[in-house]
Amino acid sequence: MTYQFDQIHIDNGQLVISKDDIIPKTLGEGEEKIKHSAYIYGPLQVGEVTDFDINSARATVMIGKDSNSKSVNSLHVKGKTIFTGDIAQVGSITQSLGSFTTTGKVTCGSLSSGLPKNFDIPHPSKEGWRLRYACIEGPEAGVYYRGRLKNQKIIKLPYYWKDLVSVDSITVQLQPIGAHQDIIVKRWDDENIYLQAQGGLPINCFYHVYAERNDIDKLEVEYEVDKPPT
Repeated sequence: MTYQFDQIHIDNGQLVISKDDIIPKTLGEGEEKIKHSAYIYGPLQVGEVTDFDINSARATVMIGKDSNSKSVNSLHVKGKTIFTGDIAQVGSITQSLGSFTTTGKVTCGSLSSGLPKNFDIPHPSKEGWRLRYACIEGPEAGVYYRGRLKNQKIIKLPYYWKDLVSVDSITVQLQPIGAHQDIIVKRWDDENIYLQAQGGLPINCFYHVYAERNDIDKLEVEYEVDKPPT
């Protein structure tokens, strides 16, 4: 059975579309019901009728493009928004005001912005201030390991570097402490950096070891605008 109306106006009541035994108690009951509220058992489709597959309801609420008034946006929200569960995003996210805060994990392939990648924390020394640092950037997915070596000749690399970095990409910077020692890198492998000082002098130095990750594809530094890197 079908009814057609030009307009339905429900004054101080509720619109409920469901079976008789389904009661939306979240919206209140009896005198406690929230006026001008609505409940639809679903699924609910809004917008362009052909935007979703035939006979395949993909969600409780499906919002398509506006083919009526030709609005640019399919959904416009003012005020706070709460999501519980996973979000699968296809396409870009643009944020123009405010900040993005998360207490969980963020996984992404790349950040398409010319702005620096910052971390921003409460200032550890000045009350009422914040401290912001930016990430070092370069044309590779690089990692580093640093420390101090004293009275030894071998820098022991983290045990997992053998599976994390390309050995051929390893570079070493040394900074002697206290005296000129003419320290050189004799050789290296995936576990150690072997050093030597002039005349067999005891070594006392700071070190930085850099390497490129080999567990992922090499960074594609330059690419055409219409062919983004995979």
